[in-house]
Amino acid sequence: MKRDVVTLARAILLFVFLTSCGSAPQADPAAMVMPPVPVSVAEAKAELVPIQVRTVGNVEPYSSVGIKAQVGGQLLSVKFAEGATVTEGDLLFEIDSRPFLEGLRQAEAVVRKDEAELRVAEANLSRDQARLKNAQAEARRFEQLSKEGISTRMQEDEIRTAAEVAAQSVRADEAALESIRASLESGRSSIEQAKLNLGYTQIRAPISGRTGNLLLHPGNLVQANGEQPLVVINQIAPIYVTFGVPERYLGQISARQNSQQKLAIEAKPEGVTEAIRGTLTVIDNTVDATTGTIRLKGTFDNRNRKLWPGQFVTVVLTLETRNAIVIPAEAIQSGQQGPFVYVVKPDQTVEPRPVTVGQTVDAKAIVEGGIMAGETVVTDGQSRLYPGAKIAAAASPSVSNN
Repeated sequence: MKRDVVTLARAILLFVFLTSCGSAPQADPAAMVMPPVPVSVAEAKAELVPIQVRTVGNVEPYSSVGIKAQVGGQLLSVKFAEGATVTEGDLLFEIDSRPFLEGLRQAEAVVRKDEAELRVAEANLSRDQARLKNAQAEARRFEQLSKEGISTRMQEDEIRTAAEVAAQSVRADEAALESIRASLESGRSSIEQAKLNLGYTQIRAPISGRTGNLLLHPGNLVQANGEQPLVVINQIAPIYVTFGVPERYLGQISARQNSQQKLAIEAKPEGVTEAIRGTLTVIDNTVDATTGTIRLKGTFDNRNRKLWPGQFVTVVLTLETRNAIVIPAEAIQSGQQGPFVYVVKPDQTVEPRPVTVGQTVDAKAIVEGGIMAGETVVTDGQSRLYPGAKIAAAASPSVSNN
């Protein structure tokens, strides 16, 4: 009996405790307000921005010449240092000139001999022409005497034969003279060729540029027009940069080129902080069907030698400059429905808004739809935001420079 009373008392105490706990006052949900989220913001602005195409290009020399010997012989000397800059006309190599000098002397001797023979032939022609003239005069005189019946038939035949022989001698002299003149002309051509070959023993730079590695050294025998060049000279000032862009830009690029408005190009090699500026000069005549791109070529003066043949560079081609709405690129967020930004409303709350994003230029994103100039967007702290979230805004440092 006593045990039942104790159990009943415990049950009553437990009931009272539970009742007292259930009657405690509940927290008011309206009193639970989230603190403002600290974020950085920036204002969307209308600015003149360049519309650009970014791609990767390759640097090519403005011109490249492989220096070869035009005559064979022993290479005597090299007049430049490997990797040096040379000017058009500078002496690069010397080939042994003695065989060619001897060939020139022989050609000159042949010409002197032909000139002497020419003088003899001219003298013979003059002599035979005089004989022919005298024989023709005798023939005319005896013809008159024959009409008068004074001369004999034998005398007339002798005079006529002498005139014919004199005429044949003149024709032979003229033929000999023509032959000697032709031989003389050939000899003079041989002299010019010998002088040309002698000049080829000194190899000079055909262009101004930078030399590469020396492929043959003094003492080696050089072949005329051999397969391997002695050295390669690349002209690097000015210099070309070639690159490809999607064919959808071809119409716009061609229209600008046809209007004599040179499109601006910037090239930036790896490790160079400042872009190098040039202009578009060549549009290829064929679209690459496999890649759907058109090859372009820009020219750069390259006075500072920052562009080097064979380099890969980042290329930016500016198509035009136009007014556009821009915001800091970091304001763009990716969502399931595409890119969006958090727009700050007048009550300092935010709403997500889908946007159409164009190019990014100098850390600024061009917004083609969804945002108006003057609206404020969140640029940092988006990860803690939700629709209707209250914010504590601070200006974005990236906008203060605009």
